[in-house]
Amino acid sequence: MSYNKYEVIIGLMFFTGIFAFISGQFILSTVLFATSAIYSNIIMSRRLRSQKK
Repeated sequence: MSYNKYEVIIGLMFFTGIFAFISGQFILSTVLFATSAIYSNIIMSRRLRSQKK
């Protein structure tokens, strides 16, 4: 996948988490926010490593 597709996936997880939080599904929103944060950090570290080489 290209990095743009990863960013779209992260954005979708983030906005789904916001929607779940607003609708009262706090456990689901917490899981989605954590997943998007961890996934975003993994993608950013890969991008930084590839630029250093």
